[in-house]
Amino acid sequence: MKEIAEIFAPEGWLASRIEGFSYRPQQQEMAQQVAEIMQQGGVLICEAGTGTGKTFAYLVPALMSGRKVIISTGTKNLQDQLYHRDLPKVRQSLSSPVSTALLKGRSNYLCIHRLENTLVEEIRLTKQQLGQLQEIREWSTTTKSGDIGDMSEIPEDASIWPVVTSTTDNCLGQECSAYSKCYLVEARKRAQEADLVVINHHLLCADLALKEEGFGELLPSADCFILDEAHQLPEVAGNFFGVTLSGRQLNELAKDCITEYHKEAKDTPQLMDRAEVLKRASQDLRLAFGLEVRRGAWSELSDNPSVNVQLENLQQALDDLLEALTAIEGRGKGLDSIKERCEVQIQRLQGLLDDQAEESIRWYETQRQSFRLNRTPLDIANIFRGVMQAHHAAWIFTSATLAVGDSFDHFANQLGLQDAKTHCWDSPFDYPRQAVWYVPQGLPEPSDANFNRTVSDLSLPILKASNGRAFLLYTSHRALQEAAEYLQDRLDYPMLVQGTAPRTELVEQFRELGNAVLLGTSSFWEGIDVRGEALSCVIIDKLPFASPGDPVLQARIDALRQQGGNPFMTFQLPQAAIALKQGAGRLIRDETDRGVLVICDPRLLNKPYGKVFIRSLPPMTKTRDLSVVQRFFSLMGVLQKQAE
Repeated sequence: MKEIAEIFAPEGWLASRIEGFSYRPQQQEMAQQVAEIMQQGGVLICEAGTGTGKTFAYLVPALMSGRKVIISTGTKNLQDQLYHRDLPKVRQSLSSPVSTALLKGRSNYLCIHRLENTLVEEIRLTKQQLGQLQEIREWSTTTKSGDIGDMSEIPEDASIWPVVTSTTDNCLGQECSAYSKCYLVEARKRAQEADLVVINHHLLCADLALKEEGFGELLPSADCFILDEAHQLPEVAGNFFGVTLSGRQLNELAKDCITEYHKEAKDTPQLMDRAEVLKRASQDLRLAFGLEVRRGAWSELSDNPSVNVQLENLQQALDDLLEALTAIEGRGKGLDSIKERCEVQIQRLQGLLDDQAEESIRWYETQRQSFRLNRTPLDIANIFRGVMQAHHAAWIFTSATLAVGDSFDHFANQLGLQDAKTHCWDSPFDYPRQAVWYVPQGLPEPSDANFNRTVSDLSLPILKASNGRAFLLYTSHRALQEAAEYLQDRLDYPMLVQGTAPRTELVEQFRELGNAVLLGTSSFWEGIDVRGEALSCVIIDKLPFASPGDPVLQARIDALRQQGGNPFMTFQLPQAAIALKQGAGRLIRDETDRGVLVICDPRLLNKPYGKVFIRSLPPMTKTRDLSVVQRFFSLMGVLQKQAE
């Protein structure tokens, strides 16, 4: 470990090679622990507080290990940041010859076959989609990677992308006419040949769950897995180790079947008729759920005969379509692929309708125009532990938020991590000097009808003192909308509201404006990095307990209670504590940042469990006096002018 220590030393290799690098003993210690696990094998769970520099702390030993390493991040944005910014910087500083590759799920790569089909077929596209399609066609002649994230002119959530990318369901694989020049195949090939591969948790779990996202021989050949932002992993893994059937999958099956009918089976009109019936059956099922966007337990459906009738109609529509496809089997590769997809969707629906399967939760969710039927494992610990045991490698789980207090039990129990080494490195930031933690006095209980209005009223003098420059983080969309409506004519600063533009666009506007107030819910509690004075205040409305109406959460609570456990203390409270750490972590992102964290929930101080939250937060200066907050911001202004 001596070499690692010297690389991270105050006058070591990184300090001399990377501009702005500063010595942090926490980072040095973490790098040594990572290197040790990589050499000896085993499991390491480690929390590295904001500012520790955990990315460098695992990249250096990964590049020096001489082993095949897979690094998985929480999101595609973090994946791109790691691969395109951090990894090249460290690799260059070490003069490392290690080959690297970036790999994403198939829906992130342009599908040449589907693009060509879309350009020549009569598909109903909006005027905007037609314009975007031409842009994509031009881009396709120059792109080397086919990664749609490189096409910055078109948002990644644009509705045109599913038309020109593939899914596991509709990919033709080696039967595809464009297989020899497929961007996904090339990306996988590079990943198989590389020494270090950067992926994301969705792709990792899809492959571990054998969902055919397709590393081929990549995962079995890995010597070490490093999972960054590991606090997101239990939820992601739970989704992938279950079963889902969506309205989108059904509609795409029907649409693709109609396309193949026009190409290969115009003499079989009943095929098109049955595809149209399937499309209507999917639409009718969505209508049967009602107009509201919601999540609910499967048990609710017993009181909705309309939904049950439409589920039967959907099952019949799939069976009839399969019958028609079987009758013309061998007519064409496209039709045979449609037949296989139809069989898979029939199996999924049968599995979802089966009420005998134990240790799983059946539930549904509706979107504005679609729906998802889900079966999720009640507990993934045994499943995930089995997957890890099947891949004999070193496993490193890291994040800025894994521990509750000083304990990693909650995270380890969720994934079945036994005999793991654990370490927690505090942030190197001087929180008592850099930040104030303020809990206003006179707050009503969150259950009070006037709570949301009170929080908004309390926010106004704070925002005046901070000159805007604030995130207002809410635990529900309803609270956010009420606050946005109330504050609209009461703020003297630009107000940005989640949902009015893509998240990345809102954050960029926030940075550029310099005095904005941004209102957001869960997606803004983590993964947002705004450094400097543009973000000087974070106001959180409530302790972020998950909604008790969530069907998956409720099923887990019931199961824990039946086992004689205390679901609040062992599950709900730890989850909320980690979420609060994430939200609070938006405030201080750099050693020069200063700001105020406001938590508007009196339970933090008047409930015994509040101590769990307090122990999990950074050691900021605490106050209940608004004048202390105002003086802090005044001093910030003075320091800013002196710096100028």
